[in-house]
Amino acid sequence: MSNLVDQLLPKQNLFEQVCDIDQLRLGFKAVKKNRGAPGIDGVTVEAYTNDLEKELEVLSQELSSWSYKPKPVRRVEIPKPGKGAGTRLLGIPCVRDRVLQATLKNLMEPILDPKFSDSSYGFRSGRNQKQAVEAVKRYVTSGKDTVVDIDLEKFFDRIGHDRLIHRLSAWITDRRILRLIGTILRSGVMSKGLVSLNKEGSVQGGPLSPLLSNVVLDELDKELEKRGLSHCRFADDAQIFVSSQKAGERVMASLTKFIEKKLKLVVNRKKSRVAKSSEVKFLGMTIVKKTMAISKESMNRAMQKVKELTPRGTCLPIEKAVEKINQWYIGWSNYYNMTQYPMQLQKIEAHIRRRLRARFVFQQKRREHLFNKMVRQGVKRKTAIKSAYNNDGVWARSASPGMHRAFPNSYFIDRLGLKVVSGTKLPHWSAKTRVVRLG
Repeated sequence: MSNLVDQLLPKQNLFEQVCDIDQLRLGFKAVKKNRGAPGIDGVTVEAYTNDLEKELEVLSQELSSWSYKPKPVRRVEIPKPGKGAGTRLLGIPCVRDRVLQATLKNLMEPILDPKFSDSSYGFRSGRNQKQAVEAVKRYVTSGKDTVVDIDLEKFFDRIGHDRLIHRLSAWITDRRILRLIGTILRSGVMSKGLVSLNKEGSVQGGPLSPLLSNVVLDELDKELEKRGLSHCRFADDAQIFVSSQKAGERVMASLTKFIEKKLKLVVNRKKSRVAKSSEVKFLGMTIVKKTMAISKESMNRAMQKVKELTPRGTCLPIEKAVEKINQWYIGWSNYYNMTQYPMQLQKIEAHIRRRLRARFVFQQKRREHLFNKMVRQGVKRKTAIKSAYNNDGVWARSASPGMHRAFPNSYFIDRLGLKVVSGTKLPHWSAKTRVVRLG
């Protein structure tokens, strides 16, 4: 009976669904889950929540009457990972505009996502970075170990509005939705108190931008499939896999022409290249001798992060420092533990422990204090003397035999709760050993 009623009742068009308060409420839930900073109006997610039903009703009425006008996004700059990598420009829409964008995403994604390529992994439900890296490994191990690594210069800033709307029109039949998206794309950007209109680009930072980016780059995916090329794309990171350097250079030349002439985007020739898989990173990983490894750049950034989390001159208790380290390392290692070289994780964990020992050494202002601490921890006097009374600096003494015996690896795990994921077997730290507070 219910199925018959559903068939008889007129179905809402997509635009009417966007105006529906229940749909807007779902959009707000997505915005609240992601949190985020306020836009140019200074309204936070918490403040918007206080009068939610009224805010949603006003938004619905503005949409229905076509009096809705999105506010310019607030421009912010965040540093890109890596030394000297520059900054990435982000745009933060106001909460009310984010609610609308999230609602549009919720309603459009089930229509658009099934049409996207199977080789696209970024910003898609049920797909993630690990799956993308696994796909890369399959291509390389099959013999296609030469990579055409294409970098798109300022991709989000160069998305053509007309081309995007035209591409969407093939899948979204409600032209009012296309008009609404066009209004969002042209909302403008505020930076240092000045508003500039954007004739192209989709500001990175809004809930709708990732979906729109996939719409744009799906055209590239379809072209690669048409040519029978094996490829993998995550957002604007695209790699094509071929069997030889000569074939890779040929593909690079033809694809650069396609991207710049047809898609009206720009290939960054300084960062794009053709190379063996072991020389190219993808999502922080690289394929070395047909096995996955954490890239050199990712390892260097992790070592730098450990240094930032373990400063020497701080009064923060060591237990609190370990909590912060664990919070970062659990998330980091959850992704990078796909490496097939466990020694890489062991290197990071060893660096964490040594930084903690170095902090302990640094806090002992006099050599005799360091000597006494070692002795109290059960270290033989002769070993403690050699470790404390020498001409070595803080970093060298942190790796001395006395420090390792006073505070073995297992001390940080059993006593302080430092997380380990590398699978290294460590001796149990004896609770009978006198505990010395590290900070």
